[in-house]
Amino acid sequence: MAVATSVTLHPGTVYRTAALRRWGGNPTRLAHRLEREGAVQRLGHGLVYVPKQTRFGPVPPTDEALLDAFLDGTPYLVSGPPRWNALGLGSTAMHVNPLVYNTKRTGVFVLGGRSFELQRVAFPSVLSAEWFLVDLLRHADSACMDRRDLLDNLVRALAAGRFDHERLLLAAQQFGSREDAALLRRAVAASGR
Repeated sequence: MAVATSVTLHPGTVYRTAALRRWGGNPTRLAHRLEREGAVQRLGHGLVYVPKQTRFGPVPPTDEALLDAFLDGTPYLVSGPPRWNALGLGSTAMHVNPLVYNTKRTGVFVLGGRSFELQRVAFPSVLSAEWFLVDLLRHADSACMDRRDLLDNLVRALAAGRFDHERLLLAAQQFGSREDAALLRRAVAASGR
């Protein structure tokens, strides 16, 4: 989208205000001016969005675009109920805010009118169902699951061969608590595999 000052922004893109520095010495002032002109929408926390127009009106930014810009390209992982429920272990949790593990920030942040719960914790670079299982066990209370029911369901799933025992125990050792790792070792032993 061309603006009078020869600022060229791409529709559908979220920018950090600091990225506007290439078009002027005061990026905050430029962001305010572009907002007044209708070229961008302010999203909060130093982010602006160039709306992509469709015949139905402007399209909001994706969660991925918001997080990429907000976390400035650092690694992150979206976890929580959608991932936990997909494991088929009885979790039917709902979570108000997406749970975002990252290496930069902790807290609840509102970006573009949507809330995200960010936690600065370690997470793997290669994801597996077994890692999400350890994550579910760590957050059983948030998922409204009784740990005993979860473990009973897990023993049945392990006996049916739905999860890799070695990967599960390794994920528990690397990313779970000692208690979680002990519970999972007992579940693997109880599965008879």
